[in-house]
Formats: sequence, C-alpha cells, structure tokens
Amino acid sequence: MFVSQEYQHANTSVYLLNYHFVFVPKRRRKVLVGLVEARLRILLAQKCAELEWNILDLEIMPDHVHLFIGTDPETAPNQVMHALKGFTSRILRQEFPHLNTLPSLWTRSYFVSTAGNISGEIIQKYIAAQKTRD
Repeated sequence: MFVSQEYQHANTSVYLLNYHFVFVPKRRRKVLVGLVEARLRILLAQKCAELEWNILDLEIMPDHVHLFIGTDPETAPNQVMHALKGFTSRILRQEFPHLNTLPSLWTRSYFVSTAGNISGEIIQKYIAAQKTRD
C-alpha cells in the first residue's frame, strides 16, 4: 500500500503533508479482527481514494488503527478523522450488527503527528512492526 512521498503541486502551492493517526474503538474493545478488519481496510482505501488522499501505510490491530496518510493543504487533520471515522462507523455497524453493542464504534479522540520524508520512513517501520511486537 506504499505510495511515493514526493512533493505535490497545486495551483498556488507545493506541499508534502503526511499525518500519522492512531484511533481506537470505543472502550478500546478488540473488535477489529477477521472480517471487520478486512472490511475496514477496504473502506479506508475507498474513502481515501474518493477524497484523493494517499494511504502511505496502514496497520489494523484488534484494538487500534495506525494510519499514515498524505493529504492536501486544504484538509485539516480533524477533517480527515471526521470523514474516515464517520464513514467507516456507519458502514461497519450496518454490516456487522455485533458492533452495535458499543455506544459508538470509535472514540472521539485520536492521536496525530506530522511527518516528512525522513521521519515518514521511521513511522512506516514502526507501523509495519506492530503485528510482530509481543
């Protein structure tokens, strides 16, 4: 899922905006497994493609998601989370009724950090190592 981290060009700007997000299900429940994990991966890719955001790396753990994403300068990090959490919550709760036992799928909070070319590589290694950690 790696996308090149080259500078992007718009009418009045040249930019490289990469964000590392971490977000969790409500009550940190371990619900992001099996078919839910697979469907979440598809939904995130679908919404990001629709909004022309680049997923640089993605790792879905049972109780949290690491997303490394490139966006445009007109999109604030809170808008990214609002769009992705809202879309994925609605679809996943429709398709997997057992997720409706949670008051909401995602917590309102999230972690975000910015990254450029050099630190981006470090973040990708960190995310890739998530499933191999003890």
